[in-house]
Parts: sequence; structure tokens; C-alpha cells
Amino acid sequence: MTDDAQALGRRVAQARKRRGLSQRELARLLDRSETWLSQVERGVRKIDRMSVLERVAAVLEVPLAELAPDRPVVAATHERPAPAVDLTLALSSSNALTAVLAERSSANLQELTGSVDRAWSLVHAAEYERVSELLMRLLPALEFAARASNGEVQRAAYATLARAYHACASVLSKLGEPSAACVSADRAIAAAERSGDALLMAEGAFRLALVFQSARFYDQVIQTASTAVDALSGRVDARDPAAISLSGSLLMQMAITDARRNNADQAYAHLAEAERLGQVLGADRNDYGTEFGPANVTLHQVTVAVELGDAGRALRIASGFDSSGLSPERRSRYQLELARAHAQRRDAPAAVAAIHEALQIAPELVVGHPTVHALLTDLLRTESGQATEVRDLARRVGMTP
Repeated sequence: MTDDAQALGRRVAQARKRRGLSQRELARLLDRSETWLSQVERGVRKIDRMSVLERVAAVLEVPLAELAPDRPVVAATHERPAPAVDLTLALSSSNALTAVLAERSSANLQELTGSVDRAWSLVHAAEYERVSELLMRLLPALEFAARASNGEVQRAAYATLARAYHACASVLSKLGEPSAACVSADRAIAAAERSGDALLMAEGAFRLALVFQSARFYDQVIQTASTAVDALSGRVDARDPAAISLSGSLLMQMAITDARRNNADQAYAHLAEAERLGQVLGADRNDYGTEFGPANVTLHQVTVAVELGDAGRALRIASGFDSSGLSPERRSRYQLELARAHAQRRDAPAAVAAIHEALQIAPELVVGHPTVHALLTDLLRTESGQATEVRDLARRVGMTP
């Protein structure tokens, strides 16, 4: 292992002892395994992500510079993206109250449903500015439509409203707004229940799991996902494709969580079950916006291997994988996972090439993305990171190297 990793390990061990913590106690506070911490302190495991290093520093109550004094200070733009601001304001508006107090009249539900379909296509394309503009108009209109109807039409209106709130939650989660995303997901579940569509409620559980994942609330991910998988088991056994897609997607979130906790066996067990469900489907689908199928399972296999620090396994899986059938958002995410794997191997040119590819596919996803900033922060401290193309890329994604 490198001298840098050994030096970092010694600093972590010294700071831990100053706080009077055992390895087991610190590992618990970090939501990691004792084995993981032992490997870090012995310098046989490197902390590759800045977010993890920042977490270690925070728990040990020491400045980040004390653990990694040779890390360059990299300033990132902290201005919230306009779509995040707009959607948060939309959720703060009293649209439901306005709809309840308004006089009832007809609404064109077919047109509104088509607009929600369009919103979801923009979500999958990672075009967040356009989808936020659309949702800001749709949410109040759908709140009104749901209350201006009755019977089957009203249930259909609530289903469409739930899908709109799901789209809103998806965008907010990706833009780093977990609190607002939780509000949106909760409203989606309430609307889904009023629609009578149980699987639409299950999609709400999936959206919540994604929100909790992005916020690193790992206990909530497992609780939300596992209870939803249990609830769906009857429909999965009956070979309901939509239920299979939702269950598989929830299992993959559980796999990522266990990988981040360094529970490799459990992570791979969840992936194996998701893979089995993907084989049952036999093809990639997009039931309830999940994009579940064999290709998405492979993407998550790469992600889990990277989370576990097994770059070799990740790249071996990727070597035979064609991601062209995935949405732009998923293809861009896949390139970021490849960049992380290459960075773990200290292959700066390959990591930079993958980030460039991700940026070309879905720029709104990549610019300002914390994973990208962490990767480039790590690359900038290496000799290869001083290359002009690395520094130019850092500036393109909102960093000041």
C-alpha cells in the first residue's frame, strides 16, 4: 500500500485513541465494520472518497486537514441548482388548500397525464431544468384535477398526481435535496393510496429508499426497502412484472447499502436475488420508472464492487457490458462508476475519460455532483492530476482547482 495510506491510517488511529474510542466503537459511529477500520489504520485500505474522509474527521472531531494535510483545498460552487430551488418552492406552495377551496370544474386529465409522461422522460434524460419548469405547472393543476372529479376519474387523477410527485422526489434526490425529496415522496404515497394502486405506493417506497440512500440514512434504506419487498412477495411469486421490477429495484438499493457498510456477503446476496428477478423478466423494462432489468442489475453489480473497493471486479464486469439500452441518466451514472473504479487503480487518464463521457451524456447530472468532486479532488493531489485536462475538467464541473 502507499505511504499516503499508511500515514492516514496512523493519523486516524492516533485521533481515535485521543478520543478514547476502541476500533469497534469508532467503526460503529462510522457505520462501518471493525475490519474496515482496522484495514484503514494499518494502511492496507485506502479511503478513496472525500465524503468518507470528511465523515471520519467529523466523528473524530478533528479538522480534515489534520487527517490529510496534503489534500489541496478545492472550492466548489455551493449555489443550489435552480431546479432544486424551484421544486422546493413548488412543494412549499399551498396548492392542495387552493384546490380544496376552489369551485369545482372539469380538468383535462388526459392532457395532464401526457404531461406527466413527458416529465418522466425528462427525468430519465437528466434534463432537470426542463422537468422542474414542467412540474411547477403540473403540480397545482393536478391537485385541482384530483379534487374536481370523482369515482374512477378521481382515482386516475390521484394516480397521475402521485406519479408527478414521484418525479419531483426523484429530481430533488439527485440534486442533493433529501428533505424536500422526502416531502414529495410522502405526498406521492398519500396520493397513490387514494388512487387505489398498491404498486404505485410501492414505487413510493422505492423513491424513499433512494432519498435515504443519497442522504446516507442506511437504517432507513434497509427498513423501507425490506418491508416493501416483503409486502410485494405475493405479487412477485405470481410473476407480476411490475411487482418484480419494484422488488428487484429495492433489492439493489439494499445491496448498495450493505456494500457501503462493508457487508460484502449480504450485498452480493441481495444482488443475486435481483439478478434472478431480472432473469425472470428476461428483458429490460421501465415499470413505475424503475428501469429494472438485466442491464440495470449489471450496472448495480459494478456499483457494489466499486463501493467494496474491488475495482478489478468492477472493471471485469464492465468489460462485457453494453449500457446503450439504458436511459441517459443511467448511462451517465455508469460512466461515473467506471471513473471511480479507474480512480481506485490510480488510472487518472481513464477516470478523466469516463467523467468526460458522463458529462457529455448528462451534463446536469454531472456538474456539481459530489462523487465527481470527490474523484477530481483526489486526482488533483496526484502528479497526473496536475495535467491541464484534469484541471479544466474540474472547472467544468464547478470546482476551483
